[in-house]
Amino acid sequence: MNLGMSGNMRRYAWLYVMILPIIVYLGLFVYYPLVQGVISSFQETKLLGATSWVGTENYRTAIDTPQFWQVVRNTLLIGGGIILLGFFPPIMVALALNEVMNIAFKKIAQTTVYIPHLFSWVVIAGMWMYILAPSGGLVNEFIKSVGGEPIRFFTSIGWARSLMIGLPIWRDMGYYAIIYLAAITSISPSLYEAARVDGASRFQQTWQITLPMLKPTMLVVFMLNTLGMLRIFDQIFIMRNPVSKRYVDVLMTYVYDLGITQGKIGLASAISVMVLGATLVMTAIVWTVTGFGKEE
Repeated sequence: MNLGMSGNMRRYAWLYVMILPIIVYLGLFVYYPLVQGVISSFQETKLLGATSWVGTENYRTAIDTPQFWQVVRNTLLIGGGIILLGFFPPIMVALALNEVMNIAFKKIAQTTVYIPHLFSWVVIAGMWMYILAPSGGLVNEFIKSVGGEPIRFFTSIGWARSLMIGLPIWRDMGYYAIIYLAAITSISPSLYEAARVDGASRFQQTWQITLPMLKPTMLVVFMLNTLGMLRIFDQIFIMRNPVSKRYVDVLMTYVYDLGITQGKIGLASAISVMVLGATLVMTAIVWTVTGFGKEE
């Protein structure tokens, strides 16, 4: 047995050499900071970087802070809204693109819906702030032209939170649609041919063949979105403002404010550890409920 393992090591030596940089990268920039963060969550960082052990005090402080529960609520509302409201649009876009017979138009449509995913959140925020500006914005100019009052989208509590949900859905819809479209094209044409012989309509073929065959891809996308639900940061950090901050701040922006702005490293680390634990629990629940990874 040992000789066999030793022989395999020599035989695939270059493969191990190739993977070594990845292992080093993960060790230095993923697992070491993770371990250090867990340790910091039980410490208090003082002036000049000195630390003292405080046990679970940081966790108790976080739980006893009303603002913590406010950002938890915001995170669940915004993250949950992105997952639930953003689940079906990419599927519908993929199904629509699959029905397009004109190849040139189909490629243009795929590129068009995918382009927003390539934009950074800085570009997207600037673009939509211009479109929704109270004065001179395209939307508000139209509202005023029909006799309405301009809406301050990014400072209105209801609108600000809706934008934090809607813009990520709009940005990533094309990306997930391409994933679903790739899964659709991998479905065996013989299934559709058999369905047509039996007299099935296009709608029946979609309902009875396409959607069931997309189930594994749906589960993967849902799992990935669940993993990122509690870690949304970019769009909130860029588009929040002093007026809407209380109602759109999420856990990761709260951690940033505590750790970077206020220097409360221990408290920020404790909240990060709780986010990690909650993410693992949510993933396990979704994994169990959906049967992800089980063979059909």
